[in-house]
Amino acid sequence: MGENYQVIARRWRPKRFSELAGQESIVQTLENAIRLNRIAHAFLFIGPRGTGKTSTARLLAMALNAPEQPTIDANPNTEPCQSIFEGHCMDVIEIDGASNNSVEQVRNLREECQYVPTDCRFKIYIIDEVHMLSQAAFNALLKTLEEPPKHVKFIFATTEAYKVPQTIISRCQRFEFKPISEEIIIQKIQQISQAENIQTDLPALQAIARIADGGMRDAQSILDQLTSFGNNCITEADVVKAYGLVSAEEIEEILACIECMDYRKITELAERFKYRNFSGILSSMIKVLQKKLTYLENPIEIAKTLKFLDIIISGKDSIQENDSIMFQLILFRIIEALEQRAIDRIIELLKNLQAHSVQNDNETLPAPQEDTVTRKKDTKEYDFVRGEFAESKEEFTHHLSDSTNPRIQMSSKKIPPSKEIGDLSQLPKDTQEKLKNLFNIEK
Repeated sequence: MGENYQVIARRWRPKRFSELAGQESIVQTLENAIRLNRIAHAFLFIGPRGTGKTSTARLLAMALNAPEQPTIDANPNTEPCQSIFEGHCMDVIEIDGASNNSVEQVRNLREECQYVPTDCRFKIYIIDEVHMLSQAAFNALLKTLEEPPKHVKFIFATTEAYKVPQTIISRCQRFEFKPISEEIIIQKIQQISQAENIQTDLPALQAIARIADGGMRDAQSILDQLTSFGNNCITEADVVKAYGLVSAEEIEEILACIECMDYRKITELAERFKYRNFSGILSSMIKVLQKKLTYLENPIEIAKTLKFLDIIISGKDSIQENDSIMFQLILFRIIEALEQRAIDRIIELLKNLQAHSVQNDNETLPAPQEDTVTRKKDTKEYDFVRGEFAESKEEFTHHLSDSTNPRIQMSSKKIPPSKEIGDLSQLPKDTQEKLKNLFNIEK
């Protein structure tokens, strides 16, 4: 019995364009092209894994070879659509670019495409992972790709478009497949779960969608595996345990420790998660921070969150699954960046305080008498407090130390909070207290 089992990803492969999830703009373009009879001779499908490139290539081959005429609503249960969907059609040739990448194989393809199809309207070549072809193979394909026979169509699929030569790309209609949103993935796997009698709850579906990272096929494969793990009943705890991740609450706990700059707590969390998938944890943190950015309005908070993302994304590629030390270092770097931003805010605040103090001084201090300065500057000490020359050094010193002096009284006053000074509430609490004590700022 086991050899007859077909995985969920294959059983639920879309048979119609209406079943293709998350690629509505591509479906609309292809539908209009078929309806208006503006069908290109070469297509290039670009996008991440599991987003529907190969499925769309088969659906397009079915639509072009529909029994009566090309149509977007081809019946998958009629011939030759059924054989195309199952991969048995002699006129729809699927080629793996990774294992058929030599120039000799491309030359054979170029010779074979001259023959008319046997059962279908078009002979269609679907080359998956086309970027794996050698440079010589690409060169051998150029002329045929530019002016193929009327009965031949090419459909290329790749996850790494930058490796495809521009001479190939310019000869194709290019379609960008975007990662599928978590909401659409949740809806689809919930539909599959109900049809397959698999018990799931919303937190479990959300966790599966997070792991899938925009790939519908990945989500279906994860659902298939967890069905066996949980004996047809899947909970969030099962997802976390099976894939070594952390729950949404634990992600929030990590972010809270970063906000509080709690090094010790982060070390404790890293020890608690030492057998988890740290790369997956960082991916979950990235998704949470990306969602947070959508509703932030404060420029300071936006800049801080972007700094979070920059450090996490930079460190994510270098971390191993169980690398607890590297995980701690990434979080510590975030805290250091936060502290640096706090220092920048303190420097800005001090500049504002200094400017505010100088402004008050200028308003209180009387202007010196120009003629007095000119007359006595060579023989007397100039008293900057009174704006005139003192009769003696003793008198000069007395005025500097006089507690009734208006300038000294002014400098000892408590400075009231002001918008021009800055908003202390944006700084950490311990920094606020130090500044208030240092500058005698009223609470």
